[in-house]
Amino acid sequence: MRVMAQVAMVMNLDKCIGCHTCSVTCKQTWTNRDGVEYVWFNNVETKPGVGYPKRYEDQERWHGGWELDRRGRLKLRAGGRVKRLLSLFANPDLPDLDDYYEPVTYDYDTLINAPAGPHVPVIRPKSAITGQDMAITWGANWEDDLGGASEHAPADPNLAAMVQKVKLEFDKTFMFHLPRICEHCLNPACVAACPSGAMYKREEDGIVLVDQDRCRGWRMCVSSCPYKKVYVNHKTGKAEKCTFCFPRIEAGQPTVCAETCVGRLRYIGLVLYDADAVLGAARVADPRDLLEAQRQVFLDPDDPEVAAAARTGGISEDWIEAARRSPIYRLAMRYRVALPLHPEYRTLPMVWYIPPLSPVLDAVTGMGADADDPDNVFHAITDLRIPLEYLASLFSAGDTEVVAGVLMKLSAMRSYMRARTLDGSVASDLLESAGMTAEDMEEMYRLLAIAKYDERYVVPAAHREDAAALSAQVDGCSLDGDGGPGMSEFHPAGVTGTVGKNLLGGGYDYRATIAVWFRGVLTFRPEPGLMADVPLIFQLHALSAWVLAAIWPFTRLVHVWSAPIAYLWRPYVVYRRRTPLGVRR
Repeated sequence: MRVMAQVAMVMNLDKCIGCHTCSVTCKQTWTNRDGVEYVWFNNVETKPGVGYPKRYEDQERWHGGWELDRRGRLKLRAGGRVKRLLSLFANPDLPDLDDYYEPVTYDYDTLINAPAGPHVPVIRPKSAITGQDMAITWGANWEDDLGGASEHAPADPNLAAMVQKVKLEFDKTFMFHLPRICEHCLNPACVAACPSGAMYKREEDGIVLVDQDRCRGWRMCVSSCPYKKVYVNHKTGKAEKCTFCFPRIEAGQPTVCAETCVGRLRYIGLVLYDADAVLGAARVADPRDLLEAQRQVFLDPDDPEVAAAARTGGISEDWIEAARRSPIYRLAMRYRVALPLHPEYRTLPMVWYIPPLSPVLDAVTGMGADADDPDNVFHAITDLRIPLEYLASLFSAGDTEVVAGVLMKLSAMRSYMRARTLDGSVASDLLESAGMTAEDMEEMYRLLAIAKYDERYVVPAAHREDAAALSAQVDGCSLDGDGGPGMSEFHPAGVTGTVGKNLLGGGYDYRATIAVWFRGVLTFRPEPGLMADVPLIFQLHALSAWVLAAIWPFTRLVHVWSAPIAYLWRPYVVYRRRTPLGVRR
């Protein structure tokens, strides 16, 4: 047993009102920069709908996540290591801008500075990327509140197998909001697919990050992520993704999206898990068994043997205590009301959801029945216009019994607490139907309904012994530059650079010389002095790049001289310890 800690999140979908505050604050914090205008690390979708990017859940198209081969071994849907290296220069499984949306701005100066006249000045929408006039035809939340559902919702991949059951007339259906961030998976396909090793999981807290120094822009991570939560900065050519607001996490604070959530629907905490059991859980044969297999990976922090193994593995006492108080463990394991998003992708996601119950109770009331009667609620759960199979396709790999059990437990909690509040009675039949004690029922109610700030967010801070290293950061904010979160200037290339960086740990910094010289040549302002002290092997590398570009003007074959051959034998999931922002490795 190898105990590791993972920062995780649970979202209670009953509380999401679709206000998009989380999306806006995340956007302003992380992606309010050139090159990532179309990127939303946090977005809120209305279900049913095609989502953002369009039909991201259609893995027959995008080949994201994992699957089992004929021998029962895990493999990336997009192919093995050799295939990925051979296809470095052609990746057909990438969403294009139309699948996301073309970001829009307006020529506000025309409106503000227009001279007085008889007509109101008009400003046209312009592309935030090209600056040209454009027509707005799609957006990250285009389907908000079922807008255009009659036209677009049938393309939702989750509806593909239940077309005959689903009625999309507005008087016969319901909707719910689904906030999404990176899942920070235990078995991340994006990390496994990255040939250069730029994608990695932090050993301390399991957060999945991109090392901007190592990223070579091959974009395999984008196509392999089944949730499509890795993006490309079109200005730098680098991958970027949700960072789980790791600077805030290190300070013991919740993520920006959680901090600003109007509905208080998000919970953050630590989960201890057995890293040696991850692979076995991800390769169980039946996709419906993946949920329980992942739960078996989680460890009970109150178990003395687990706590002792955690201490042996370097997990501090305050982190073990935080795991004991974690709302995530209680919701996923003790109460078993939280479920992962699309467990069939076999990535073992760590952002879980409590399925929405409100539409069920609305359906009961609409039929003129008593929403307090468990029999009526169960009937509504099994006979919804949007069938239970839809929720199961999202949260339990199609197992309707799992979702029905969660909804029944939530319904029993509401009825039990209503009776306790009105007349003080104890509904033993509800406790029995939910399989819970009165103490557990009231604790679950408190956590889901009236939990305080420090109960919803149990985030241990980074240790004092790390404070000196964490404070050794470059001046200014890493978001002020073009490179995105945590980008520094070190990036080796060439044959020796590849071997040195990937195998030996060293490498030549070419970005301050060759890269600047290239840009000068392309803009007809060459600076030959920059190449004077460049090592001969890198001069030859630059010359070969010009030769290839002269023969094939739009080729990316220049990178053939720096192919990441170490990808063939390195572990699929890369772990690295926390590194301060701006500090070179």
